[in-house]
Amino acid sequence: MNKPVIAIVGRPNVGKSTLFNKLIGQRVSIVDDTPGVTRDRIYGEVEWCGHTAMLIDTGGIEPKTNDVILAQMRRQAELAIDTANVIILVTDCRSGVVATDADVAQMLQKSGKPVVLCVNKCDTVGEPSMEFYEFYNLGLGEPVRVSAVHGYGTGDLLDEAFAHLTFSDEEEEETDAIQVAVIGKPNAGKSSLINKITDSERCIVSDIAGTTRDTIDTLIENEYGVFNFTDTAGLRRQSRIYEDIEKYSILRAKMAIERSDVCVIMIDATEGVTEQDTKVAGLAHEAGKACVLAVNKWDAVEKNDKTMSEFQKKLDADFAFMSYAPQVFISAKTGQRLDRLFEAIVGANENAGLRIRTGMLNELLAQATTRVQPPSDKGKRLKIYYMTQASVKPPTFVFFCNNAQLFHFSYQRYLENRIREAFGLEGTPIRMIIRERGEK
Repeated sequence: MNKPVIAIVGRPNVGKSTLFNKLIGQRVSIVDDTPGVTRDRIYGEVEWCGHTAMLIDTGGIEPKTNDVILAQMRRQAELAIDTANVIILVTDCRSGVVATDADVAQMLQKSGKPVVLCVNKCDTVGEPSMEFYEFYNLGLGEPVRVSAVHGYGTGDLLDEAFAHLTFSDEEEEETDAIQVAVIGKPNAGKSSLINKITDSERCIVSDIAGTTRDTIDTLIENEYGVFNFTDTAGLRRQSRIYEDIEKYSILRAKMAIERSDVCVIMIDATEGVTEQDTKVAGLAHEAGKACVLAVNKWDAVEKNDKTMSEFQKKLDADFAFMSYAPQVFISAKTGQRLDRLFEAIVGANENAGLRIRTGMLNELLAQATTRVQPPSDKGKRLKIYYMTQASVKPPTFVFFCNNAQLFHFSYQRYLENRIREAFGLEGTPIRMIIRERGEK
């Protein structure tokens, strides 16, 4: 289920990025006194009273401008407004109401979305200054006093924003469905795959790159289980992204990766493996998601008895960082090998959620360290006392040792390979945490 969206908007230099960072609890947006530092939309999750929403930081809005950059920033903010369920309009108490504030407020009223008026930079305690009462003139209801720098008033602000959001209990019902994000560069056949699986024109299919803009969820139930497929926009190189809409589509594609259980990485067999394919796969790998490499348009490739093996060697070389991902050669147009794709998705999801008993892990660890001695340096040898599994999706293992610096990457890779040999874990990355004895 998609999280509700809250957009932070306002004119330049009123403290939107400072407020954004304070609400999500991380320094994600760059903060500077120079107007226009934030240009693209930046997103993060905000949790309040047991519920979670997606928060979007936008660039400053200048309703009347001929500047190219400022016009693009305004367009970015308009896209965020269109997508948001609730809008927080940030203003500056020190400067009072200016003409731009009134223009932005009028634009938000026309959107028909719930608007929470935030008066930022109220850094002093006690009675508000006279400038504060000017903000009632914007016609957006009761202003909320906030100091984004100190965190004062942010709780009241979130109370107001979350009061307009609807949180459904359907999340529990959808936990049985495997969340599958179909990702890849433009024209790899992502929408065609969804249409073939559903046997309907669920998504618009075109040879024009960038046809898909929104992330489209499709619930599918078949003999393999229940799946929620998310069709995403094609991810191109940053230097080739010109349209504001495409930038926002890519933002939503990355959000789809974050909430997925399994990522199907679509590769165009007619073009072969490109650098962009590996970068897209890297997004899913870094997010710790189970992955399946789906080589699409295999029906359009001229083949001989060595074509598939040669292509597999190319995949093994280019995707060496995710050698755990199964490879499936499919055709979204004809439906070729889609049954194997579903089997790979189910297997990857099960392996990502596999929990292994500590006793079995330490028995494996003893055998592995006996076969290959841990590394040593200047007469001091690495000692691994024991290991345990900390979490799943992805499977995360914690190793307790005498010296973390001696735990070389090569030996970590060796132990990872032993774990995979013993327990399978095809389709999922593995995380390894190294801790020294006595370290909390």
